[in-house]
Formats: sequence, C-alpha cells, structure tokens
Amino acid sequence: MSDSGSPRVTRLLPDAVHQALKPGTAVVRLETTHDRRGVLDGAWWPRSRDIAAELPALIAALAEYLGPVTRVGLDAGAWEALPTRLVIDDRVVHIDSFPVGDDTVLITRGEQDLFSLLVVPPHATPDAARAAMAEAVRAGNVTQAEQILIDTGTDRAVPEV
Repeated sequence: MSDSGSPRVTRLLPDAVHQALKPGTAVVRLETTHDRRGVLDGAWWPRSRDIAAELPALIAALAEYLGPVTRVGLDAGAWEALPTRLVIDDRVVHIDSFPVGDDTVLITRGEQDLFSLLVVPPHATPDAARAAMAEAVRAGNVTQAEQILIDTGTDRAVPEV
C-alpha cells in the first residue's frame, strides 16, 4: 500500500548550504548506478581551497560508502599548501599531485579502484552547484568536468575576496 498522502522529500542542496552545514560537513553526491559508465563518479563542493581543512570530511563521507580511501589525486595549483599525506580517521591517505585541473579530484580505494569526482568551486552559487552536481552524477554522463562547470555557469561565479 502506497502512502500517497506523504510529502515528497527532495534531495536538493538548500539555498544557503554553506551557512546551513556544520563545519567539517562534506557536500558530495555519488552516481548511484553499478555500471559506472559515466565520465564522473560523483561531485564534491568544498567550502575553500584549503585541502587540509576540506579533505577529512570528504574522505569520511566516501569511506562510509566506498570503504577505506588510500590515495587522493589533486592538481597542486588549485589548492593551498598541498601536503603529500594526511592522517584521516587514523589512516594515512596519500596525496598525489596530478595536472587533472581544478575541476577534478581522483579518489583511490584499495590498490587500483579509481573514482573521479567533479569539484565544484567553493565560490559557486547554490543554484549553479546543484546543477553541476546533478549533471555529474547523471547516469551515463559523458560530459567532462570542465564542460559541466561551463554549461551550468559555475565557472562564472565570482570568487569571494
């Protein structure tokens, strides 16, 4: 028996997501299909370019669904003071610098299982971030991260000074 009288729950980010979230909370969405045919496996919206402040929440959120994360690949030019490793939840997570662009983060689980996440710029508006994250996790998406940010207007958001 269906409960048609129940209100529908939407899973969109609130408009004031940066203010509504508690410190240390990661805004992340993962593709929910098992075949992983899309270019991206998910999306992440950090609140700053301080990787030591942002990465622990992302790793904790991903580890809950993916298991232990062993490596993270980032573009050194996109982040402040990129370390070579961080200890997160009593585990060493190695940080690799790759020229992947500031729009992508690579997550490794185990030895070779790689996940690619769109990185929504911290200065993005909530509407642009929602649109970019929704496109990144759309089943069968073949659009590259940079193009998603352009298409959703996320790249045009004005950074905070």
